[in-house]
Amino acid sequence: MSAIPHPARSRTLNEPIAADMEAVNQVIRRKLHSDVTLVNQIAEYIISAGGKRIRPALVLLFANAYNYQGTAHHELACVIEFIHTATLLHDDVVDESSLRRGRQTANALFGNAASVLVGDFLYSRAFQMMVSVGNMRIMQILADATNVIAEGEVLQLLNMHDPDVTEAQYLQVIRSKTAKLFEAAAQLGALMAGASDADIEAAAEYGRSLGTAFQLIDDVLDYSGNAIDIGKNVGDDLREGKPTLPLIHLMQYGTPEQRELVRACIENGDEKHFNSILAAITNSGALDYTKRAAEQAAQRAAESISALAHSQFKDSLLQLCAFAVDRNH
Repeated sequence: MSAIPHPARSRTLNEPIAADMEAVNQVIRRKLHSDVTLVNQIAEYIISAGGKRIRPALVLLFANAYNYQGTAHHELACVIEFIHTATLLHDDVVDESSLRRGRQTANALFGNAASVLVGDFLYSRAFQMMVSVGNMRIMQILADATNVIAEGEVLQLLNMHDPDVTEAQYLQVIRSKTAKLFEAAAQLGALMAGASDADIEAAAEYGRSLGTAFQLIDDVLDYSGNAIDIGKNVGDDLREGKPTLPLIHLMQYGTPEQRELVRACIENGDEKHFNSILAAITNSGALDYTKRAAEQAAQRAAESISALAHSQFKDSLLQLCAFAVDRNH
């Protein structure tokens, strides 16, 4: 069984792929170009906001872990980042979000219509790039991933303001909306390097589990985080009427009064009772329950690559499991 390294080592996570990440950034800049000025402006705005770049890093780490020789993994890491960025643009419009990564969202700054259309541009540019790689299996993985992500976004929309969403239903949204792109990124890295089908599936399991862990900790941070650290408004999930795992757990195990308060807040998208909800999910153990679920997912990710040969890239993948659950942003 692979142990998760101490989180303090996570600061070195990208060191083995620093040159690759710089190459990916150059591809991003080059492929963002459009003859339409507004496309350049919005795409540059959201890409330059940074972010953790976890998904493209997975492509690079798995490709290197399986001794890939070439440069096509830079293009695919860029494809993954463009797909992710497109989903952020669309999500912020759907959620009416005003803050992401500590800055105004693109929709708050440029308007909803422009954000949606530039999201479409990024999706279509990503598909242009994946076709240029000329590998049908790669195209299949990415086409399936984008379709599942879209289904997950619709599922989440259906769950909004519904206090009766179950834990199983919510985890399905996470697997579709968030974990699927982690899964695709890990798969692509292993596939590019010529890994066996069993190793590619192990990489997929790593991505699914890691993505689940990341989302569950995001759920925790939406109630216990600091707006400056997490780069968005604390309590956004409650304001949007989004039943995430801490609320679902409280609905199941809280007192009748707590359940009634949660029900009303989810149905109405009401954040004025945020402090009461925070106290309830903290005292009931709902936040601890959600963090334990994230830790279990991260452990599954670590265990899925136990057969992977030791390397600095595997070390980074294991460090990433630790970082996923021990972070404040």
